[in-house]
Parts: sequence; structure tokens; C-alpha cells
Amino acid sequence: MTAGSVAAQGLVRLPVWRARIVLAALVAAFAALLVRAVYLQAVKTDFLQEKGDARYSRVLEMPATRGRITDRHGEALAVSTPVKSIWAIPSDVQLKPTQRKSLARLLGMGTRELERKLAEPEHDFVYLKRQLAPETAEAIAKLALAGIYEQREYRRYYPAGEVTAHLLGFTDVEDVGQEGLELAYEQSLGGRRGSRRVIKDRLGHIVEDVQSIRAAQDGVDLTLSIDSKIQSVAFAALKAAVERHRAKAGALVALNVQTGEVLALANVPSFNPNNRANLTGAELRNRVITDLFEPGSTLKPFTIALALESGKVTPQTTIATAPGRMTLAHYTIRDVHPAAALTVTQVLQKSSNVGAAKLALAMPREALWDFYHRLGFGTAPQLGFPGAAAGRLRAYRSWRPIEQATMAYGHGISLSLIQLARAYTIFALDGELAPLTLVKSELAARGEKLVSAETARAVRAMLEAAVQPGGTGPRARIVGWRVAGKTGTAHKQENGGYAADKYIASFVGLAPVSAPRVIIGVMIDEPAGGYYGGSVAAPVFAEVMQATLRLLGVPHDAPLEPLERPGALDEPREST
Repeated sequence: MTAGSVAAQGLVRLPVWRARIVLAALVAAFAALLVRAVYLQAVKTDFLQEKGDARYSRVLEMPATRGRITDRHGEALAVSTPVKSIWAIPSDVQLKPTQRKSLARLLGMGTRELERKLAEPEHDFVYLKRQLAPETAEAIAKLALAGIYEQREYRRYYPAGEVTAHLLGFTDVEDVGQEGLELAYEQSLGGRRGSRRVIKDRLGHIVEDVQSIRAAQDGVDLTLSIDSKIQSVAFAALKAAVERHRAKAGALVALNVQTGEVLALANVPSFNPNNRANLTGAELRNRVITDLFEPGSTLKPFTIALALESGKVTPQTTIATAPGRMTLAHYTIRDVHPAAALTVTQVLQKSSNVGAAKLALAMPREALWDFYHRLGFGTAPQLGFPGAAAGRLRAYRSWRPIEQATMAYGHGISLSLIQLARAYTIFALDGELAPLTLVKSELAARGEKLVSAETARAVRAMLEAAVQPGGTGPRARIVGWRVAGKTGTAHKQENGGYAADKYIASFVGLAPVSAPRVIIGVMIDEPAGGYYGGSVAAPVFAEVMQATLRLLGVPHDAPLEPLERPGALDEPREST
């Protein structure tokens, strides 16, 4: 057989050494793969896990539902509504020009702004838009864009808008309290966010729920002492008064005497917490709690109460006030209605500065300071509200006679409206100073006893006389209920002195006199034209008090007969 025939029959043999080389190469390759696999699986486990997690594993935040804020009757004042936020992984985003335009339009931004947000490949997470309406988020989802995802969140909504804005405050884009009660009760309202680990595919779909890292805990609801109906009446009346008198601002607070609850707290100007664009600092200030002012004649009842408590005078004691002025240290104290002599009751009814000053000068200055201090002046009220002001009450050792005299009628001391209204609880509770609360309470207020029941009732009777014809506050009277209260008019402090043509008009009163249920304090800042508390603030008090007593179902203690109102020529005025 020839060599050619052998080759044709496939009987040619390869050299043994070639086969061995091929086998050795294959064995070496498999060995290398095995070593590499062992190395990666055993040594480089963390590295591989990290790379895998970076591509497919995601930790999703599980938002907690923020607790609701309601009024005392359960009406919602602040709720959290579900919204969607759109986010992206920049390195995964690949958009065509038409897709980019469509996405930018739905997000409410320009294409350049969108490109800037997406031009961050080193970041694997970037928000494109927060808190979108669900329908807008759904339209974006229908585009099915790679690298674009949505996340469920919550947005705070305030049904009453500007009516309760200063009391409630607001939250930021993360639904965290920033102002007001939203900030004060953040820990309980906010709850605790949860998180879970999932596996996502390249399209962003969750293909496996790996584990729950932390369960979400929803916030706790907060029930306020506020009555939303009284709040609405108070805000509307205050806003109308500020506009009518072309005033700079106004504030009002209503208190439940029996429980110390704040029934209404209103400020003007206000703001819409659902749309806070272009806000100013003046609009954000809660003037009831944070703004300080000299109370003027609304402080006279306390001077008289201390004088009665000392036993040096009675309501019928006569005070020589002629000729309607007195001079101390080159400073002259004047009365608007000069009289030769006034009883202590008439000093309050006619709002005599001279009479109040003489009563104050007849008492030790430390006794006056101690009484003011125990009333809460110079101390921040314990309301749990951020930024509550303490006011200014100087140490008595630095008082000069003129300062002791002027402090008797509300000059040289500064306090907030809520401090002033709270102090009037001693006349409503027969001498007890009630603690206040912004949270609903069914318990009767238990406060410190500052004066005797006899003294408190005597001053209450004087305050009722002050709103009768001949007093400074007849416009505070209402049909069906007896009212007691005091007007106040004070020059505003400015540049270390007092502005000649800028005033604070105020009124604080209670009703019904026979069994006090409500205290209301009103302050109007810089009214134009008429500026006396009796003509500017007292009518606001009357409107809100009448509505409040009606809403609370308080029994009448006065005839249901029309009241005679003072005319323009009989404008109630008190000394400033």
C-alpha cells in the first residue's frame, strides 16, 4: 500500500507531542478559570457585591405619613397628601431630542436646566422635580424613559390657608416642620421614615424585594385647642379692621377662661402656607406671641388690683387728680379728661394716668415689680411655641420715680398680646392666673392665686364700668351679655424715643361678667386717622366676643335689647 493511499484513508497520525501540548493548554486554561473563580468568589466577594448592588440593588425610602393637625372638633387644619417626585440615574439616561423636550415640558423646566441636572454621571441619584401632581408623574411614566424613575412622597396641605397660617406654620419639601406648631411638634408629627432593599432590572422595575431595613412609623395626630369657627370669625374681623383703619398690622387672641385653652389666634397680614412664594418677614411674624409693645392703659387694672390688695384704698377711695396733670423729673403726666378728684373706680373708668401714677407711687416699687413678675411679664409664656417673647421688665432697683409712675399706666414695660390676655385671667378666675395651652384640654385650669377673690371681683366691676357710657370702651358692649374690659392707646417706640404720630391701639376684655367664660385681646398697630383703643380695637373685640359666646352656647346675662352706640363726637378716648 502506497503512502498516498494511506493518507486517503485517514490513517495519518499526528505527532504525540502535539496532542499533549493541546491537552496541557486546555488543562491550564481551565485551571486559570478555576483559580480566577475561586479568587473572585472567595477573596473579592465584597467587590463583586458592591458592583452588583451599584447596578441592580437599591435602598428605597419608605416615607412615613405625617400626623394630621385638627381643631378641637376634629376639623382638619393640616394634612399630608400623596405626591410623586421624579429622580434619575444620570449614567443610565439616554434621551432622544424629542424625549428630552417632552420630559422638560412635563417637569416645568427648560431643556438646558434638565441637561444640567443630568450632566452629573458621577452621581447615581439626582432629583429632577419634587412633589409633582400624580397625573403629571403618570404622564412621565408613560414615556418609559430609561434611567428616569418616580418616588412616592407627601406634601402638606392647609385647608384654612391664611386663617391659621401663623399658628400652624409650615413644612419644607421634605415634609419637616419649619415654623409654628409644625416645628414645635415635629418629633411627634413627623413620625419616622422606613427603608427597604430591592433588586431592580435595567428598566427600573422591582424584580425582588430583598428585605425591610426599617419599618416606617407614621406621625401622631395633634388636636389643638383652637375652634376653627371662632378662628375664622376672628381673622375676618381683624382683617377688616386693619383695612378699615389702614393699619400696619393687627393681632387677636381668644382664651377659654375655664380651661386656659387658646380658642383663636389671628394675625394680619398673613400668608398662604400652600404657596409661600415671595414671602416677607412681616407676613411670617406671629405678632400675638412674638411681637412686644407697650400696653398703655390696659395695664391700669393691675396697678389698681395691687393697690386694693394692699388695703391702702377701696374702690370708693378718692384720688386728687387736679389739675389733670403732674410733673416728675421734668416729665409731665397728663389726663385726657381732667378732673379735680376721682374715685379709684373712676380712675379706671376714665383711664386717668395721674390717678394710676399716684396709686403706684404710694406702693413700694419692689411690690409692684413682684406683682408684674408673678403675672408673667418679663418671662416667656410656656406654650411650647417657637420664638415666644419674654418681654421687658426692668429690675426695680433701677426704677426712678417717673418710671414707677409711668409703668402704672403701661409705659416703660413691654409684653406680648398673649401675655397681656393671660394676665386678665386673674379678674375672670377670682384671683387665679391660669396656665395657657394650644392643645385641647378638658381639665379646668388650675393656676397660682395672685389676689383675693374680693379684689378680683372689685376690679371686674370697675372694668364693666369702663365699657359703659362715660367710660372709654362703650363700643366693646354686646347684646345679651355683660362685658368688662379696658382700652389702651400708646405711642410707639421708635429710635430710642416715642413716635409722635404712631400708636398702638388695644383692648382686652372678658364676658360674661356674671360667670366669665372668654377673654379676648386685640391689638392694632399704627392705625391711621382715629387711633384710640376704644374706637379702633374695642369694636373688633365686640364682634368676635359676640360670635364666640353664641358658638359656645353661653347663657345670656343681659337683656336682648339694642345698644346705644356713641356718636362720632363722643369718640371714646383714654390718656396716652
